[in-house]
Amino acid sequence: MEDAVPSGGGEDFGRSGSGEDSGPLWSGGGRGSSRSGGDLRTSRGDGDLGLPGEGEASGFSRGGGDPGRSWSSGYPGPSGSGEDPGPSTADAEPGPWWSSEATGFARSGVDPRSSGGGEEPLPLWEPPPAEPPTFPPGPTPPGFHAESLHGRTSKEPPGAAVPPRPTAPPDPAPPGAAAPVDALPEPVLTVPHQPPPVDYVGSGPPTYDAEPTALPPADPDDLDDLVADTVLDGARYGASTLRAVSVRGDSARFRGEPRRDSLLTARFGAGEHALVLVAMATGARATPGAHRAAAEACRWIGRAVGRSHARLAEDIRAARRGDLKSGLHRLTDRSLGKLRASAAEQGIDPEEYTAGLRCLLLTGDPECRTRVFFGVGAGGLFRLRDGEWQDIEPRVAETTGEAVVGFGSLPHETPEGDRLTMDLGITTPPSPYEPSPKLSAALEQGGPPTEPPREPFRFRASVARPGDTLLLCTGGLAEPLRGEPQFCEHLTERWSAAEPPGLAAFLADTQVRVKGYADDRTVAAVWEA
Repeated sequence: MEDAVPSGGGEDFGRSGSGEDSGPLWSGGGRGSSRSGGDLRTSRGDGDLGLPGEGEASGFSRGGGDPGRSWSSGYPGPSGSGEDPGPSTADAEPGPWWSSEATGFARSGVDPRSSGGGEEPLPLWEPPPAEPPTFPPGPTPPGFHAESLHGRTSKEPPGAAVPPRPTAPPDPAPPGAAAPVDALPEPVLTVPHQPPPVDYVGSGPPTYDAEPTALPPADPDDLDDLVADTVLDGARYGASTLRAVSVRGDSARFRGEPRRDSLLTARFGAGEHALVLVAMATGARATPGAHRAAAEACRWIGRAVGRSHARLAEDIRAARRGDLKSGLHRLTDRSLGKLRASAAEQGIDPEEYTAGLRCLLLTGDPECRTRVFFGVGAGGLFRLRDGEWQDIEPRVAETTGEAVVGFGSLPHETPEGDRLTMDLGITTPPSPYEPSPKLSAALEQGGPPTEPPREPFRFRASVARPGDTLLLCTGGLAEPLRGEPQFCEHLTERWSAAEPPGLAAFLADTQVRVKGYADDRTVAAVWEA
């Protein structure tokens, strides 16, 4: 089958019928020019510059397009018939990538590969599908509680009920096929219930305001004597997390008195041989220098423990309970003795310049869970274990008189009158749990005591378990813990979580007020990992 040509005996349709060469594409003799071969700028040979005339083509090519095909479908071709003869199948070559053959559509919307015989033009764009394509869900972020949000519109409130979305039953999976993505269990974030912080517990609100009212008076020549309203500290060593705080009581905040409690947290040594000391002291009530006496007591015991920290840390790791008790008793007496000597130097009555002292020792060794408490004075030592508070404050014997069989020492003689020991004339040292003879004589005569009774020394070494919380505090917190059950329940719920509270949360927990208890509060808590 021979290729059809529009005119001439096998000549190219871009040439004139006379056989002359029509010239290059940009000349007037190219495709789309008139048969007379005139200039492209002339119309019907009149020499006027203008648009092509009626028997002429548009006169330009689309930047190097195929000269065998016109971009215009309505202008007459070389034969003047108004029909595009089209290229011959033998001589046609594919055009460049921007030509109509590559793009697949013509400027008029008609497929250039068609003959134009009444066929419908191709659409310039395709409408989007009725249903958007679906993709399998991606991975769910950790801690996200997946809830079905299908069917909710922007006008529906967040709490509106969402109707179930109809879904087709899934096709049964072939045996041995992997489970689809939708069948995987969705992660659910489980948040433990923890009550929010409260302002007070008990029968009613306390008498005083919750926030400080008045500042203590200041001496311009002794500004170092000022005491901050609140001191907050914390650390983590070994398997324990420490939180410590000292807060001025509501009564002192209202009256503008300084905080009588003092707090000291210090670390001696490094690594597994480190020793952490938490010391808290409470000055005597209604004395002008109570806050100075408490601060001085903490400094004296801190120096004593710091100078002996290597031996103390070794005794704690080796569980030498006897050596620890005797050594710490000696350090405590020495520190309180220096406090009494300081009172004498200032010309103050030692009874007015005194303080109760309570301390806690921790080691930096993660394998050692021994916690040592020692000190003198009122306060509390508690332990939160398995959701219950335990009062583990060492008890002091309150018995007087002769010893009883089974408690204390043996009796001096048998029922038959036989002596069990010989009297060698050795003076028995005074007991720290009984008043001195000088004080007893003064009390019997009705006069004022010449010597204040000394507080007994308290000591306890306990082994902590994972999950325990050890609480050491002064009387300002120990009394409401023992007297208000709701306060114990609140701290139990707040401190029974897996992670210890932060500094701000710990401060808020220790500031929960109870009606009838308005003294300073100093607390140190240790969470065991």
